[in-house]
Amino acid sequence: MAGTSLPDSTHVAIVGAGPTGLTLALTLAEAGVDFVLLDRLAEGANTSRAAAVHARTLEVLEELGASGELVARGVPVRRFTLRDGRRALARLSFAGLPTPYPYTLMVPQSETEAVLLDRLRAAGGEVHRPVEVRGLVQDAGGVTLTTADGQTLRAAYAVGADGMHSTVRDAAGIGFAGGTYEESFVLADVAMDWAPGHEEVSANVHADGLVVVAPLPGERYRIVAIADDAPEEPGEEYVQRLLDARTPGQGQVHRVVWGSRFHVHHRVADRFRDGRVLLAGDAAHVHSPAGGQGMNTGIQDARELGRALAADRLAEYEERRLPVARRVVAFTDRMTRLAALRAAPARAARNAAVPLLTGVPRVRERLVRELAELDY
Repeated sequence: MAGTSLPDSTHVAIVGAGPTGLTLALTLAEAGVDFVLLDRLAEGANTSRAAAVHARTLEVLEELGASGELVARGVPVRRFTLRDGRRALARLSFAGLPTPYPYTLMVPQSETEAVLLDRLRAAGGEVHRPVEVRGLVQDAGGVTLTTADGQTLRAAYAVGADGMHSTVRDAAGIGFAGGTYEESFVLADVAMDWAPGHEEVSANVHADGLVVVAPLPGERYRIVAIADDAPEEPGEEYVQRLLDARTPGQGQVHRVVWGSRFHVHHRVADRFRDGRVLLAGDAAHVHSPAGGQGMNTGIQDARELGRALAADRLAEYEERRLPVARRVVAFTDRMTRLAALRAAPARAARNAAVPLLTGVPRVRERLVRELAELDY
C-alpha cells in the first residue's frame, strides 16, 4: 500500500481508484502524463459487485494490456436468455459479433481492479490510500484539493471518479438529475446447482419481479432480483425461497458467499466538465444494473478522458461521452421497466411481443450490439 503523504502538485488529480479511476490512471501513465490517484478506502474491492465485462470494454482493456489476464480469470458467456418460468421468450447470442471478444465476460469486480492495478504498477503508478478528499476549489490556473487529514494537492485538472455520491461533483456544483426506482433490489453471490448451467445469463421475468442469474468463476452464480422484502444481508434460506417462487425446480442453493440489498438510481450529471474539473463513471452517471452496463461505461469514459487529457482535447470528452451516458441510462431504464411489469395484461402483451421482435434478425442484432456496447 502506498503511503498517505502526497506530493505538492501534479497535472491530474484522480479521486477514486475503482475500475474507472484505475483505467484513467493507466491511460495517463502510458501517455507519460503526471497524475496522483487517491482513494478513501484502505484497500480495493474484495467483493464481486459489478461482474459483467462486455466486448467493447475488453477491446479497450486490450489496448492497455489488461484483457488477456482478465479473460483468464473470468467465464465467457455467449448467450443471454429471457425466460418466464420455463418458457424462453428470447435467446440472444453474442457469438456472431464482429469483435475478438464475442461474449460477455463474467468476472468479479475485485478481479478487474486487481488486473488494472497490476498493470498500473507495471507502468510505474500507484494508489494513495487511504486519502479522503474533503474539499476542492478551482481557479484559472488549476485546482486545489484538501484532504481529511489537512493535506493539500495542487493539480492542473481534477477528475471525479468517486462514485454516485461524488465529493468532486458536489464541490464543482454540477447537478445530478434523475430519480430512484421504487423497487428495492437484492444481490447475492452463491454456490448452487443451476439447471441452465454456466452457459448463459438468464433473466427470469415473474409476476413477483425480475430475477437474473449469471455464472461466475468457481462454479458460483450472481443473482440480482427485484425484491421488496429483502433483508439487509440475504441468507441461504431467503435466496432459495426466492428462486423456488420465481424459477421453480431450477436452482439449489448450497451457500451464500455474500449479499446485500440496495436501491437503484437513474441519473446523469448535467455536464461532465466544469472548468478544470471533470467527471467519469458513476460520478457522472448511474443507472439500473439491467444489461450490466455500469462499470463498462465508466471504463470507456476513463479511456476517452485519458486520451483527451494527454492530447489537450478536453472539449471532445463531454461531446462524446455525455450522449453515450444518456443513451445507456435510457436503454437500461426501458429494460428495467419492461422486465418489472406485474399487471397480468401488460405481462401478457410483453410475453407475446418479445419473441416476435427478437425473431427479426435486424432487431436481434441491434439489441445484442447495444448490450455489447459496440456502437458507442
